[in-house]
Formats: sequence, C-alpha cells, structure tokens
Amino acid sequence: MLVEIRVSMTNRKELHPERGPREKFGQVLRLMRDERGWTQEELAKLLGCTDAHVSAVETGRRPATPQFAKNLDHVFGTGDRLERQSQAARQAALLEGFPEYVEYEGRADEVKLFEVGLVPGPLQTRDYAEAIEVDHVRRGVLATEEATERVSLQMERQAALSRAFPPLISVVLDESCIRRWVGGSTVMEEQLRRLTEFAALPNTVLQIAPYTMGERRPFNRLVNLLTLPDRTTVVYVESQSQGYLDRDITSVKRMTREYHQLQADALSQTESVALIEKLRKGTP
Repeated sequence: MLVEIRVSMTNRKELHPERGPREKFGQVLRLMRDERGWTQEELAKLLGCTDAHVSAVETGRRPATPQFAKNLDHVFGTGDRLERQSQAARQAALLEGFPEYVEYEGRADEVKLFEVGLVPGPLQTRDYAEAIEVDHVRRGVLATEEATERVSLQMERQAALSRAFPPLISVVLDESCIRRWVGGSTVMEEQLRRLTEFAALPNTVLQIAPYTMGERRPFNRLVNLLTLPDRTTVVYVESQSQGYLDRDITSVKRMTREYHQLQADALSQTESVALIEKLRKGTP
C-alpha cells in the first residue's frame, strides 16, 4: 500500500500557483482535497462531474465556473470562499484595472467613451461580442469558459447602464470601429443598427471621429471618463496588455479637456448616424 501511495504522489502533476490566480485556485483545491484524503475520482462523484474536470481545474488548464466553485463550497463546507476566489481567478482574463473600472461605471452619473477599432462593450450586440471572444479562443488567448465570462460581463455592463435613472452617455467612435467588419455581414448589420438605436436614446450622444481628423484626433487608444455621484471624475485607459484607472487631478483635467476637443472636431450626431446608415445599407 505504501508503494502504491508513493507511486500515486510521484505521478501527480506539479502545480505552479505563481503563474496566476487560476493556478493558485487549483492549488487551494488540491490542498483541501488532500486534507480530506479524497482522490479526484471521489471528489468528482460528490460534485457530479468527471475526475478529468477536477484534474483540469486543479492544474489550471480550465477555470472554475461559478457553479463549479459553488458546488465545491457546498462539498467542503467553506461558505462562499471558493466561489469568491474563482471569481477573482476568472477576472484574470480581464486587463488589470478593468474590473474596478466596471464597478465605477455601473454607478456613474456621466459616462464618456472613446474607442478605436472595435465598438465598445456597452454598445455591442451579443453576437458581435461573441464573435470577438470566439476568435480569442481560436487563437488560444482565452479558454472557452473565460470567453463566455467576458461576454456575460459586457451584457451586465449594458444592464447597469440601462438602470431606472441611467447616466448621460457620450460616445465617440473612431471611424475604424464602424468599418472593421466583425462576425460577418449579418452580425455587423445588426451591430450598426444597434448604434443608430443607441443614438436615438434621450440620454445618449454618439459621434464618429472620421479618418480625416488625422493628427487632430487627441487619443490613439481607448479612453473612458466617468463622473461619479460625488462629482469626482476618474479616467480609464488601456493598452494592448494593461488597463489603468487614473484619479490624479492633473491627468483627469487634461483628458477631459482633450475629450471635449475630440467631441468638437468629430462629426455631429446627425452626420454620424447618416454615415452609419450608409455603411449598414452597403453604400460606400
């Protein structure tokens, strides 16, 4: 029996919690399972899943879904500890600073968005959002579960901005956002329709920053400004690999001034909607 145990321990895959939250969650799961003397097969039976699934979560190859983590808490008697930790691990698929930004966005009185290349999350249709994440999965950037989580987050952002007393929302899109085809013609046609519907809402303004702005366009990457209920303003910016939430008064004033200049130089909402409609109908 001693020999069998040693062989089993030798064959166990090494964990690497230093690689990130998902792997750290897997280490916690293994430690708790070992403390109870359960094999992966025994734990899987208690959870109603396969031992291969337990193994994948333990080794960080698959993220723990909310339901899986909730079931773990029930089996281990840990309240909601693992559910909360799994949420943190899933957010690792998001850029640093973005989860905190979303919390602010959901209670802001005013939201100002600028985006290059893609329609921003609060204006995306589900099919458009899914097309983006499916490609991330295809390229190996995300696991399927992480992609699903990201789509759900975009839908939650939209729900938060559609609350009983919605914020004032100003959106300036670089022209590339409406000319970059995502998900095929049907998906894109519906996405362009969504933009015109958004522009018609009483609490929104939608403008296109045309290519002809050239060097006069002040931003070359995503920039979001939020005015909170206490009238303070925070700025969120993104690069390809990092998001940053900035509360520094100097940065906020500069970004706000540049955003106002962007709005002044962009097409009016009437001109912007007309351009979107031309693209939607296939007119050059």
